[in-house]
Amino acid sequence: MNDIHSVAVYCASSTKIQACYYEAARELGRGLGRRGITLVNGAGNMGLMQASADACLEAGGEVVGVIPTFMVEQDWHHRELTRLIETPDMESRKQTINDISDAAIVLPGGCGTLDELFEIVTLKQLGVYLKPIVILNTNGYYDHLLRHLEHSMEENFMRPEHRDIWCVARTAEEAIELVLTTPLFDESVRRFAKI
Repeated sequence: MNDIHSVAVYCASSTKIQACYYEAARELGRGLGRRGITLVNGAGNMGLMQASADACLEAGGEVVGVIPTFMVEQDWHHRELTRLIETPDMESRKQTINDISDAAIVLPGGCGTLDELFEIVTLKQLGVYLKPIVILNTNGYYDHLLRHLEHSMEENFMRPEHRDIWCVARTAEEAIELVLTTPLFDESVRRFAKI
């Protein structure tokens, strides 16, 4: 079992999505809160970010939100988190989230979430980020993306060994179990970075 105290949860801030995505986000927040695992997110006050954070807090857990100052100035931040960290920009926001969390769970989301997913996948491929990455594939949302990643391997843009960079879960409970049990990478993964 991994020694997991905090998990980065990357997800959408959209409010126009199906109820199943909200329910999975709440289940994840509740599950982390009940286990005493701190949820780390982008501190948004809408969508799946708010839903997962609120559920974690209601379950007795803690939530640390990391958000750039310009978003705070727009009043886009959740005001009831355990701790709010302001950063000067988006890049330092992502770096801070990566630094203070022991693993990452990626829920459905748009371009921002995909950016966060691909950044940590790339960093893990390079042996810089060595922590578990779990894709929570609610409602088959990531099926097309996962097929594309397989296609990238078939076309030799990635190695088959890169499949071990991420795990895929269908439920929030499975996602939590995977961050607790997926072996950490070590820097030797760099030998697979070149293809």
